[in-house]
Amino acid sequence: MGSFIGHMIPGTLFVLIGLWHSWCSLVRFISNPKSFRVRVWNPVPGKFKHLELYVIVVGGFIDLCIEFFVGTHLQIIANGSLNPAHLNNFEHSGMLLMFFIFGVIALVSEKTSFLPLPEGALCFIASTAFTAEYLLFYFHSTAHTGLEGYYHFILVILIGLCVVSTAVGALIPTSFPVDLCSGISITLQGLWFYQTAFTLYGPMMPEGCVLKPRNEISCGSNEAAIRGSILANALLFTHVLVVLGALAGAYVYLERRSGSTSSRRDDFE
Repeated sequence: MGSFIGHMIPGTLFVLIGLWHSWCSLVRFISNPKSFRVRVWNPVPGKFKHLELYVIVVGGFIDLCIEFFVGTHLQIIANGSLNPAHLNNFEHSGMLLMFFIFGVIALVSEKTSFLPLPEGALCFIASTAFTAEYLLFYFHSTAHTGLEGYYHFILVILIGLCVVSTAVGALIPTSFPVDLCSGISITLQGLWFYQTAFTLYGPMMPEGCVLKPRNEISCGSNEAAIRGSILANALLFTHVLVVLGALAGAYVYLERRSGSTSSRRDDFE
């Protein structure tokens, strides 16, 4: 993932899944708040009911192949063991494999009778995949330091929110805030992958910092590194405000379209 494309591909998957999850959470709550239940995945109306799961499986598998085969240039084995020069790619492949496995298990559970799992079990499996991702970035073999380390530190925090919100969804299966928080966390993680790509490997590199060979980020002075970290904080707050603002707008739109404000208020009074 130490490249522009390497961050954009998983970022796109997380953004798509996160936005879809958040939208469906709002729709289900506004439609009937009393019967609301947490869902780890959401069906698409019509013929493509399991499209979200297929996106996770296919997208995860493609990204896994890119990391394992393309990223290593097929130099997988060296001296009878995994090539230590590509440990970074192997770790990313393992993380993506967990999401691939989650998607496959969810599909088998939903489309066959071989593995009927309750929603809570799927929530815990998804939380396990996020936990693997969290551990990967926390104990990364690549030593992320300086500005690059700070961007990955923020990413670890967002992944931690995904772990917690997904696991809590299994423990509090009727909580709308928990389900919505899960969608928001996944969306923010995807957006931060985007931000990392554009900042560290694209046109938004902070002044005084440069991308050196072997994808290493170097800042010419301590002031430049601090300025880059402050910019990262501002960008993160901007992402949060944009996502929350978009969801607030979506909530108002769905509320007005449903025309159920008064009836639901009467139910709770």
